[in-house]
Amino acid sequence: MKIIDRVKEAWSEDKIVYSFEFMPPRTPKGMKLLLDSLDRIVMFQPSFCDITWRASSSEMTLEIARKMKTMFGLETMMHLTCVGSTPERIDSALDFVRSHGVENILALRGDPPEGEEALDVAGSGDLSCALDLVSHIRETYGSSFGIVVAGYPEAHPDVIQADGSATEEDYQKDLAYLKKKVDAGADLIISQLFYDTDIFLKFVNDCRQIGITCPIVPGILPINDYRKFLRMTTLCKTKVPADVRDALQSIKDDPVAVRKYGIHLGTEMCKKILAHGIKALHLYTLNSEKTAIEILKNLGLVDVSKVARPLPPSAQCKQEEG
Repeated sequence: MKIIDRVKEAWSEDKIVYSFEFMPPRTPKGMKLLLDSLDRIVMFQPSFCDITWRASSSEMTLEIARKMKTMFGLETMMHLTCVGSTPERIDSALDFVRSHGVENILALRGDPPEGEEALDVAGSGDLSCALDLVSHIRETYGSSFGIVVAGYPEAHPDVIQADGSATEEDYQKDLAYLKKKVDAGADLIISQLFYDTDIFLKFVNDCRQIGITCPIVPGILPINDYRKFLRMTTLCKTKVPADVRDALQSIKDDPVAVRKYGIHLGTEMCKKILAHGIKALHLYTLNSEKTAIEILKNLGLVDVSKVARPLPPSAQCKQEEG
C-alpha cells in the first residue's frame, strides 16, 4: 500500500499516523540489533517504516527494505539518492524493491563525495537532483510507486550560512523548489529534523501559501545521546533553541538525564504539533527506538500493556533465517 493512501485513510478516520526511520548498520552485530528492533517495532503497528540509503552499501539498504516488507510485514519506504548514479542503476534498485512489494520511495539528491559539488558528479544522462529523480520515477514507473520528498523548515543545509540561518531569498527559492518536486509527482513531504516547533509550523504555512497541498509530516529526532545530538544538529545545521541548549549543557555527562530530557522535549514538541492539527509524526530512531516509543506512550498513541504482535512476523523471520 502506498503511504499517501495509508495516511489519507487514517486521517479520514481522525487517527494519528506515526512512523519510524532506520539506517543500514555497519557491522554484523549492528544488523542483528536492527532486526531485533524491527521485530519489536512490528508490535506497535506503525503506519510505515523507512530505511535510509547509503551509496557505499546500497545492497544492504535493498536487502533491509526487502526484509522490512517480506519478513516483518511492515509498510516500507526506501530512501533513494541519485547523485553520482545512473538511471540504469536507479532502475535496478527500483525494480528490485518493487519485485518484493515495496511501493514507496523517498527521493533525495544525496550528498556528493567530500570536496565536490553535486553538479560536478552528475555526468551526461545522469540524475543530478531530487527533482530529476522524482520526474524519472514518475515517467518510468507511472503510479507504481508512492513518492515522498524531503522538506527543509530552515532551508536546505547547503544555503544555511555561518550564522546558522538562510537568507529570505534562499528560503523562498527552497520553497519554490519543493513545490516543483511536488508538481513533478511527489505525494507527501517529510521534514528535516528541527527543535523549534514554531519554525516547522511557519514552514507548513509557507508551503500552503505557495500552493503545496499534499501532507507535510514533521520529522522528529528524539534526543537519546548527547554526542549523537551534537553530530546530527551540526551535520544538518539545525537551530537549537537556547533553552534546549542550556538544559542539555547542564546534564550532557549524564546519559540517563539526557534521555529523560529527550523524552520530555520530544513529547512537548509533538503535543504542540498535534494541537495545530497535524496528525502525523515521523520519528528518526538512529536505530534505537526506545526513546521514540516512550514519546508515543506519553502521547497516548501506544499502550505497551495492550500491544499485540500481528501475525505472522516472528514465524516468517524464523522461517527465512532458518
